[in-house]
Amino acid sequence: MLSFIELPSSSLRFLILDCPTESTLPFYLEEFARYNVSHVVRCCQPTYNTATLNQQGIQVHDLPFKDGGIPPPSVINDWLSLIDVEEKSGLDTTIAVHCVAGLGRAPVLVAIALIELFDMQPLDAVEFIRRNRKGAFNKPQIAYLDNYKPILRRKAKNASLKTSFSRMFFRFASSASSSPSVSGSASPKKQQTEEVTSIPLSSCV
Repeated sequence: MLSFIELPSSSLRFLILDCPTESTLPFYLEEFARYNVSHVVRCCQPTYNTATLNQQGIQVHDLPFKDGGIPPPSVINDWLSLIDVEEKSGLDTTIAVHCVAGLGRAPVLVAIALIELFDMQPLDAVEFIRRNRKGAFNKPQIAYLDNYKPILRRKAKNASLKTSFSRMFFRFASSASSSPSVSGSASPKKQQTEEVTSIPLSSCV
């Protein structure tokens, strides 16, 4: 069973499916061509050779984690790197994701993508996927997603702050280098003395 996850605001789409085998791979290849799949992410152990997919220009990424579980940080980082690059490319493409039944691990990764890229609230992402794929997610996975904090947004914010600080530092350095030299003006001490002596006596307490 295949579930197509699409948002009108993005050219990046997702296809959730159960695990292909060598015997069923030809059927899935036809579906991949139909949905313009450029990447396949496997969340379970390999059950088919990737050579045929590679020949069709489809890249296969192995991101396995425990059946019924939640993805470890290493899997999340690799997944975010992939979806971030594909989203920024602006190309009309689809990422296919599968585990064994396509009801747990694969939907979790797609839900994370919806949260990260489209600012969806976690439970809204769960409901959106469930409308397209009945039976997706177990209770621990829903609890994990409900507490998930977007990572790409924080990275972008930190990068923006770093850029702003660099610009401020550059402006400060440029301003300092263009200031008049000491020899061309009165020394700070002399200027201070002149200012003090010019204060009217009536202002003194």
